[in-house]
Order: sequence, then C-alpha cells, then structure tokens
Amino acid sequence: MPIARSSFKAPFYLRNGHVQTLLPALFRNGDASIYRRERINTKDDDFLDLDWVDTGSKNLVLICHGLEGSSKSTSVVSMANYLSKNGYDVLVLNFRSCSGEMNKQLRFYHSGETGDINLVINHVVAKEKYDRINLMGFSLGGNVVLKYVGEEGNNILPIIKKTIVFSVPCHLESSAYYMNRWLDKIYLNNFLRSLKSKIVIKHKLMPDKLSIEYIDNIKTFHDFDNRYTGPMHGFVDAHDYYTKSSSIYYLENIRIPSLIVNALNDPFLPHECYPVSQAENNQNVFLEMPETGGHVGFLNTSINGVYWSEQRALSFLNSMQ
Repeated sequence: MPIARSSFKAPFYLRNGHVQTLLPALFRNGDASIYRRERINTKDDDFLDLDWVDTGSKNLVLICHGLEGSSKSTSVVSMANYLSKNGYDVLVLNFRSCSGEMNKQLRFYHSGETGDINLVINHVVAKEKYDRINLMGFSLGGNVVLKYVGEEGNNILPIIKKTIVFSVPCHLESSAYYMNRWLDKIYLNNFLRSLKSKIVIKHKLMPDKLSIEYIDNIKTFHDFDNRYTGPMHGFVDAHDYYTKSSSIYYLENIRIPSLIVNALNDPFLPHECYPVSQAENNQNVFLEMPETGGHVGFLNTSINGVYWSEQRALSFLNSMQ
C-alpha cells in the first residue's frame, strides 16, 4: 500500500525522540489491577501467564509487550485500559520469564519466538468466545506479531482480522548495532542489566546447563545474543538469530490488514527498520512514519491522558480495512 500519512503532531517542546521515549515510560498512567491472570502450560513443560481484561465483548485484542517488559509496562497497561473502555476484551501475553516468576526451562523468549503466541491463539480459539481476534505488539512484541502473521501467510486463521504494531525493530541486526551509539547507552545498559540478571538467576537454578563466566564482559546486544540468546534458542550465533527472526523478511507474506507505526525519530531504529518497499508492494501492509514519537512514545498534550497511539489503534481496529 502507499505509505500512510500520519496525523501525529507533537508540540515543539516534545519533539525530541528521547523526550518522547522517556517521559511516557516514566509517567504514563494505567491501572494494572484490571487484569485477571490465567496460567497455561506449554508442550515443553513450561508455563505462560496471560493477563485478561474481560468486558464481555466478542472482539479481542491480543497484545505482546517489548523487550524485558510485561503486561504492566506503561504502554501496554495504558493501551489495555483504553481498548477495554472502548468495546474490546484484551489479553496480554507475558513472555517466558516476564510475568514476575521465572520460567522452568533453560530457554527464555526472543524476538522471533512465534510458537508461544501460536499456542495462546489456539488456546483462545478453543474457548469459542470470540468472533474476532486482533494482534498488537510493541517493539520486540511487534516483531514477534509481524513474523507470526507473515509465517502464517494464506493459512492464517480466519478469526484473526488485523495487526497493529508500534516501534518495531523489524531488522534486528542493524537495530542491535544501532544501540551501540553513545546516545543509546542508557537504554542499552538498562536492558543488558535486566537480561544478565535473569541469566544469573537461571544459572543458579541450572548451573550445569548455563555458564556465567565472563558475563561481565558483555557490553552490547550482539555480545549477549551471540553468547546466550542464539545458542539457548537453537541458533548458530547472533547473526543467525537476527537473520531468521527479523520480521522484515516475512512482510511480503502478510495477508491481513497490518499497521506498522515507526516514528522517524525513534532512537532505537536505524533506517533498515522502516520497511518502505515492503509496504509499497503489499496491499495489506500499512506503514505510518510520524516525524516524531520516539520509541513507544507518541506523547501529545491531551488533557484526558489518552495517547495518540491508543487513539490510532482504536481507529484502525474500527476501520473497514
């Protein structure tokens, strides 16, 4: 489809990408008490924690959070509150190790893991409760969602109607190296601190299966993915992981209306993460690139506390596309 023009406009004092990224992450509101938790088992003797918002609707939005996030991430819980108030049931998939309790297997989650979202979708379908399921993802979760929809292609379940994703590093390798810039060190170090702490916890549970030798030498995403993410999830190395998990290589096979919103001043995304040609050559892919918005930000001056991204999501869900 032609590249969509964006309606998002930030005031001049909120146009900086880092401001747009940090302020919403720190101050976005949302009531996490709305969730009802359900735990389901996986085929490999692990578990997934699902957080529901029940409104009695026949329409469901399934949300996947970002790297080291959860259902309580500010962007996720704010979106869940907004959509539930506007006629949708909401289900948030907490990736393995992200629900507040460490998962049981050696593996965690990663940017291209679509087996778990497929399990959750089939679990929801088996309930025979919904007429429509829509998929949504933020950042890493957006990559998972796009890859899943692309993998399914023409075989995607008819009940799955639309996809909406925000701030997606759809080309993982370039995004990983992009985060090495000194401007992004505060984000990079925060993510690595969280990821390495989980490795230490997992090592204590499974010392014979996971080494933490030289873990303090890991300074970049590439280092971490080469040492842990890749080998722990069946990839040869970081490059193999990035190549096989990047959603940009699956966009051509998407067969349902899918909106990708990546702000042009996103401090996490290099130019490879703006899939212009893929959108131009697939009538189902809508690429929207606001000039501002940061990473999962889209902060405006709305006095009612509703973010533009939430309004945009609802508009796309309710549209005829």
